[in-house]
Amino acid sequence: MLSLSHISFSYGLVQILDDVSIEVPKAKVVCIMGRNGVGKTTLMRNIVGLEKASKGSVTLDGRDISKVPARRRAQSGLALVPQGRMIFPRLTVKENLEVGLSARTDGRRTIPEEIYELFPVLKEMGARQGGNLSGGQQQQLAIGRALVGEPRVLLLDEPTEGIQPNIIQAIGQVLLRLVSEKEMTVVLVEQYVDFIKEFGDHFYIMNRGRVVANGDTPQLSEAIVRQHLSV
Repeated sequence: MLSLSHISFSYGLVQILDDVSIEVPKAKVVCIMGRNGVGKTTLMRNIVGLEKASKGSVTLDGRDISKVPARRRAQSGLALVPQGRMIFPRLTVKENLEVGLSARTDGRRTIPEEIYELFPVLKEMGARQGGNLSGGQQQQLAIGRALVGEPRVLLLDEPTEGIQPNIIQAIGQVLLRLVSEKEMTVVLVEQYVDFIKEFGDHFYIMNRGRVVANGDTPQLSEAIVRQHLSV
């Protein structure tokens, strides 16, 4: 579904990504792991076109989209839920969701009812400003906004960060539902190992801008966690 081949990226003289290759199968949850500062967020930004790799390619459904701008990548089916959520605090919940409609190619200008089925709290609080929501509610809003565009590949950067346990579980169940019912593909940057073991299919671990380990999540052993993730 999504393929990254030999991606390299630098900020000036600082090499952030170094020859990263990742395969993301259709209708699977692929988790990108690693300590802080190893290039995970930069990798996500390269996938959606917010940064431009100096080397390598991004392929979606067999089509090289490496030179396609971010807006067109969104319309091709990629959606990013960024770290920190990045909702608009002074817009209402409904207005935040409507922002996601710009990624659609069918001209629809109403929020799909399915979004409210996945996250009922968004309907209950539709008139409330985004900045007045709790952290967990804001994360549900950020995911809902991404889903409004009906992406085929959903990318989430640290979705459990600062979220209460019951919301973490709810988000995990939503991801499983999207995969099983809509055959959506999910790429997840995450450090919460238990969440990855429960909801992920495959993992990649990064260190210093490179992939240093990968496998199916049952292979994510305590030894691998200690070697590559423990601080």
